[in-house]
Amino acid sequence: MFIGNYAPALALAGTRRGPGLATLFVAAQFVDIAFFSFVLTGTERMRETPGHTVMNAIDLYHMPYTHSLIGTLGFAALWALLVRLRRGTWRMAAIGAAVVASHWLLDLLVHAPDLTLAGIGRRYGLGLWNHPAIEMPLELGLVALAIVVFASRTASRGAIGRVSLATLIAALLAFQLVNWATPQPATVVDPVPASLPLTALLAYAVLAALAWWVQATRVARAGPAVSSL
Repeated sequence: MFIGNYAPALALAGTRRGPGLATLFVAAQFVDIAFFSFVLTGTERMRETPGHTVMNAIDLYHMPYTHSLIGTLGFAALWALLVRLRRGTWRMAAIGAAVVASHWLLDLLVHAPDLTLAGIGRRYGLGLWNHPAIEMPLELGLVALAIVVFASRTASRGAIGRVSLATLIAALLAFQLVNWATPQPATVVDPVPASLPLTALLAYAVLAALAWWVQATRVARAGPAVSSL
């Protein structure tokens, strides 16, 4: 799942004393940011295998640290610790950690069996990437519902707040369409070129920057501006 991972961030952002949208956008992809960074160093590995799933060729065959359930919960705990070290409240820490942890559950829906509980042993994944007619409306529907929740909870600071949110929505759709439209390779690509993880990291950075713009141009409907943390 790609933009679907942002649904919890959008749904939980915009509360009066909660984390800002940009912070939660980073939290939503914290696990994948670590994963693609680990791919660059060889700590975790992926390859492209034609036909691995109907929707993409991504074969995530070695990711015990980031995409095991225990590993993901460890990253959630690390997130909470970092928030507290920055003097964030327990509420901010808990919300952010929940968004980090949600990544594994959302990936479980779409991945071919490649997720583990503890880095070894049985692999899990419901494989909706093999069922585009289910996965595509599900992912778009989750994000659309979360955007409605976020928009209902916040108000724009004039026209700029509407423009910023519309731009973020357009970027989410554009990145997802590129992800879906990328053709599968003709042969196995192993290891993947550095451009692949670097492109993913760049996409996360662009979306986080746009989320910050939205955060700066919208306010909670029943209180002061949302937190910048």
